[in-house]
Parts: sequence; C-alpha cells; structure tokens
Amino acid sequence: MKPVKFSTFFFTLLVGLVFQLYPWSNSGVIIRPDFLLVIALYWLLQAPYHCNIGWVWFAGLLVDLATGSLLGQHALTFSITGFLGVIYQRRLVLFNRWQLYLYLIFLFGMQRVLIMLLKLFAGGELPDWTYGLPIISDLILWQIMIMWFGELSRPKKL
Repeated sequence: MKPVKFSTFFFTLLVGLVFQLYPWSNSGVIIRPDFLLVIALYWLLQAPYHCNIGWVWFAGLLVDLATGSLLGQHALTFSITGFLGVIYQRRLVLFNRWQLYLYLIFLFGMQRVLIMLLKLFAGGELPDWTYGLPIISDLILWQIMIMWFGELSRPKKL
C-alpha cells in the first residue's frame, strides 16, 4: 500500500464536515452517521503519520461548534473513541472482516453511549430505541471508506 497524501486526508475530512453539516430531514436525521468520526477514525488507523488523536479531537470540536451542542462533548467522545481504536491498531489488521466489524460496533456504540451520558448529565432526556441506528450507517460509511481507500494495511513481513 502506498502512502496517503496529506491533501487526500484533509480533503476527506472537509467532505466529512460538509456532510456532517448538511441539513438532514425526517428519517435522515435518525440514521445520519457521524461522518467526521468515521473518516477521522479510518485515517487514524490507516495513516497514523497524518492523523492522530489531536486531529480526531479537533474534528469533534468542529462538530460541537457547528451543531451548537455542549462545547467539548463530541471532542471528548471522539478522542476517547480514537484512543480505544489506537489501542488495538496493530491487532486490527489481523482481524478478519467480522471481528473488525464487531470491534467497530463496539467503538461506535461506545461513542453513542458517551454522548448519551453527557447529554443526561446536562439535563437531557433518555433517548428512544432509534438512538443506536447511526451505528449501522457508520458501518456502511466505513465500508465505503474501505472501497475507496483500501483495507487497513497489514504489517510487512520481515
């Protein structure tokens, strides 16, 4: 796998920000994935020389500023999710597809639970069952990232 250009990484983050800010309507709001989280997490695992947890935190901060949510809530959850992804970064490339998807479900689910807890601490209400639906669309977006930019690269044999 050849190295990824910084311009490609930065452009995909900008596209993710545009889709994150797009005014979704009706059921689109319910199933809308966290575009910036999925894209930043993909680049964090695929090209750690361009993307680090600081970039993931900054992406979360952009989501906070753009959506008017509690400042730092997405930044915190994105960076925790990125950290949990980096912990198993070397092992993820050895996972088969289903193991990787189970781990991604865990990561995206953890992010949703953390956001829910932060909203509850701020006085929000308990969400209904549709709150977890974006995890499915996050997985679909992850698959699109893999189709465009390739699987996570495996370590070279010595």
